[in-house]
Amino acid sequence: MHGVEQAEVRDWGFPRGVASVGVMVEYAGEHGVSAPRLLAGTGLTPAMLTDPDRQIDAHTELTVVRALVRALGAGDLGAAVGRRYRISTFGIFGFACVTSATLREAISLALRYYSLGFAFCTPEVEWNEHEVLTRFHYATVPADLQWFLVQRDIVAIRRVMSDLLGSPCTFTRAEFAFPAPANPAALTAALGVEPRFDRPQTLFGVPAALLTRPLPQANQATWAMCVAQCRDLVGRRRARTGIAADVRERLFPGPSGPPALDTVAAELAMSTRTLRRRLAEAGTSYRGLLDEVRRTLAEELLAATPMSVDDIALRLGYAEATPFIHAFKRWTGTTPAAYRRTRLVSGAARLPGGRSGTTAV
Repeated sequence: MHGVEQAEVRDWGFPRGVASVGVMVEYAGEHGVSAPRLLAGTGLTPAMLTDPDRQIDAHTELTVVRALVRALGAGDLGAAVGRRYRISTFGIFGFACVTSATLREAISLALRYYSLGFAFCTPEVEWNEHEVLTRFHYATVPADLQWFLVQRDIVAIRRVMSDLLGSPCTFTRAEFAFPAPANPAALTAALGVEPRFDRPQTLFGVPAALLTRPLPQANQATWAMCVAQCRDLVGRRRARTGIAADVRERLFPGPSGPPALDTVAAELAMSTRTLRRRLAEAGTSYRGLLDEVRRTLAEELLAATPMSVDDIALRLGYAEATPFIHAFKRWTGTTPAAYRRTRLVSGAARLPGGRSGTTAV
């Protein structure tokens, strides 16, 4: 077993729910920091944090994170807060993971719907026969918040994996590209393994044997229902307005592929730097919007035309099929060919006599 899987998003600028802010507000309140102080400048009130449908942009959560760090100090704060995240914090996304058949299936699902979580570090998971390594990327996270968010996200992941397994998740190692803190005891306790510091990368490992262990709450019917709801939720969050909509409608690839960021900026009469900043403020990016457009068009072409995978890849602006296939699998969790077969079967089932009206390729 070898391979590498990445999260569906490559940056942290995606819209998110308010449950994570609720976790931090609760922790802060227990340590003498009032909710109004923590929420200052966000437009949020404590009452809003109980609304499961409310969305905020990533910068709003960062405002809360910064207020928390300023009030209580970075130190081991990230580890302490990370332990507060449970599978239930993630709503329907968490239920989809907990009802997965195995930890491997849950991890793949979590990567596919990563934008339904609250992380700021983006993971890359490498599988081999003995160990599963998860490397974290966070270069674009504000420098003053990196240590807190790296601790929080890794500890939260261990806590959630323990919830999935029904017992503490064993780490084989934990390495940080940060200097050793004055007192790493809290982080060691939260990770269940002594961390190493000043390493080239930030990562953690778990035994590969955990991947095939059946999850105690696995339920195929519930899982399918939850995944469908996750898909719908992602679709609703992808409904774009404002500057994101203006950019998105310009990204459908032409004969020479999709336009570059500076080309789009010129069409919108602004500098590339300004466009990048405005997209970040809207909780998205040029790359994220381009992925959305490519995914939408790819699904339409696979379902409704007999175009080959190679031709679709070229139509979307890829030089060849291989990078398109990798991207499509990252977006959907399946290959273009498997997606097309599924759509053909479902289409045939809706026709009298089970006949499909689409030519198989």
